[in-house]
Amino acid sequence: MDIRRTRYLEAVAQWKDTQVIKVITGIRRCGKSTLLRQYQEVLAAQGVSGEQIISINFEDLAFEELLDYKALHQHIKSRLVDGRMNYIFLDEIQRVVGFEKAVDSLYILDNVDLYITGSNSYMLSGELATLLSGRYIEIFMLPFSFSEYYKAFGEVNADDAFSLYLRDGGFPYTCQLERQQERIHTYLEGIYNTIIVKDIEAREQRRNAASDRRKVNDFSLLRDIARFLASSIGSPISYKSITDYIISAGRRVSQNTVSDYVEMLREAFVFYPVERFDIAGKQLLKNNHKIYIVDSGLRRYLLPRKTYDLGFVLENTVYLELLRRGNRVCIGKLGATEVDFVVQKDDEFQYIQVTASLTEQSTFDREIKPLHAIRDHHPKVILTLDRYTPGNYDGIRVINLIDWLLDN
Repeated sequence: MDIRRTRYLEAVAQWKDTQVIKVITGIRRCGKSTLLRQYQEVLAAQGVSGEQIISINFEDLAFEELLDYKALHQHIKSRLVDGRMNYIFLDEIQRVVGFEKAVDSLYILDNVDLYITGSNSYMLSGELATLLSGRYIEIFMLPFSFSEYYKAFGEVNADDAFSLYLRDGGFPYTCQLERQQERIHTYLEGIYNTIIVKDIEAREQRRNAASDRRKVNDFSLLRDIARFLASSIGSPISYKSITDYIISAGRRVSQNTVSDYVEMLREAFVFYPVERFDIAGKQLLKNNHKIYIVDSGLRRYLLPRKTYDLGFVLENTVYLELLRRGNRVCIGKLGATEVDFVVQKDDEFQYIQVTASLTEQSTFDREIKPLHAIRDHHPKVILTLDRYTPGNYDGIRVINLIDWLLDN
């Protein structure tokens, strides 16, 4: 079933025919190529002819000869239609050696509307950022939201679909694997290994080509760090705590190396560090960020025998959904207590707590207490899986989490 990525399609469409490069980023297999295809279908429905659309996927061997920026530039220029807008789609552009130069040269041509995708945020640093400063916008993609996932499983009720979503994750192709755990596990293993081999190794090659840095190639250590991070979602971490864990397992490693490896995983869109925010002082705090993972299914792959903490998995799910909805998200600190998320969109703030259930009085009191302590008048919400406690408690709204995820 081809689920329309409506939110992303609208984000792309609002920049149509503008002289700005649309850069679509996100982890591998989250749907970037499908988004390009769906948008090309939109263009065709609007009357754009096939000859006005140039689409190249650099993971397709048919385009191997274009993995050089000069060859790519010449190929595209030879296909441009005079007097009409040309829509150029370059998928996984980071595979092209020197792609920045081709993109920059295409950008300055008349009647060119340029769209590129990449699976590593490192592509937006260095020379590309310098060449294209102020001339591109980034549209960041994630795997399926629960709302999108549920559309693919319309024959089951929402609660059952949500259990599958937490277990298998939201990578679009998993919806076609008929909920078969072995096949899904193999597919997620392929995604992870592709990230390591194609994205992280390619990123290191680009960095080392421009410097004397030693290439980081201990992928066993990288996997150990990824597993530690996956087991620590929703918990405060530091490079020191990760280093201490690795050393306790019998490996020698420096804190600088750990920092490099974590940065690789972040740039490949696997993990997301989240800053802490002092609610009373209205300022960011520098220490002990929390971290979240891009997909619960990928976490399950990394930790196949882990006893899962449902509360942290739900928290991870809410964090990703808040990102999808265009929010800036921090962890809230208020004295000795914490609020799961401080959410900012434009000039509006919101405070959110996440818990599996509020039916126990002690849990209810623990979750609502930090929100009561906040003295401003911004909205305060508790999201819970239980369907017994939703309501309004002295201005603090309690909302069923599944209903909230579907309300977009």
